[in-house]
Amino acid sequence: MVYLNAVKKSFKQGPHKTLPVLRNINFHAPRGKTTALIGPSGAGKSTMLRCINLLEIPDEGALRVAGKEIRFDKNEKYPPLGKSHFIRQKEILDLRRHTGMVFQNFQLFPHKTVLENIMEGPVLVKKESPREARAFALALLEKVEMSEKKDSYPSTLSGGQQQRVAIARALGMRPDVLLFDEPTSALDPELEREVLKVIRTLVEENNTMIIVTHNLLFAREVADFIAFLDDGEVATYGTPAEIFGRAMPKRVTDFIAAMSPEDYTI
Repeated sequence: MVYLNAVKKSFKQGPHKTLPVLRNINFHAPRGKTTALIGPSGAGKSTMLRCINLLEIPDEGALRVAGKEIRFDKNEKYPPLGKSHFIRQKEILDLRRHTGMVFQNFQLFPHKTVLENIMEGPVLVKKESPREARAFALALLEKVEMSEKKDSYPSTLSGGQQQRVAIARALGMRPDVLLFDEPTSALDPELEREVLKVIRTLVEENNTMIIVTHNLLFAREVADFIAFLDDGEVATYGTPAEIFGRAMPKRVTDFIAAMSPEDYTI
């Protein structure tokens, strides 16, 4: 479903300096499976996720999502953004139609109700009829146990409720792959459980999902595969049993051993 091949991404730090964040990402996420991205802060997990739906444009490499491929190599059709802006906005939007993104800070439209937040994308982007979009949005709100809040505004909701609405909004686009960027990092443990319950349901429905998470127990419990990122590269990739249950590179075992007991709670 998702492939990254030799993807690199740097950010400018002043006029003459760049900071490499993704050095050489090779990664795949199979259809119908859940892949968790773990690793230390600054390893490039969130940047990698944002590159998948082109919120960040890679400097080099290739990306394929649901059969649609874009190359970013210097000598190919699509040079790095910032050097030659040859990537067309239409191609970016076409690829994004296959993805649904859930951010750690929710990013709901504050001036729209819960129901309107979910209907916005299907009506404006996918050109669905308001009636069709409304019916699907109501079904999604029932799925995330937020039906009673359909006419509420985001400011009246708890963080856990806002994140459940954000998940419903992402599902409203009927994406091929769901991307979660630390979906519970802004929540206390009680609200975190609300959101993780919804994500577990999506796992059981065999959705294709990529989840950046600091919760190792959750990653071990729900993921089919886990990628450990370190210093801008996928250092280790395997099943939870392989990552947690057999001899791993020292950097991986040190990271897991360093996590406090609170990091293993759901």
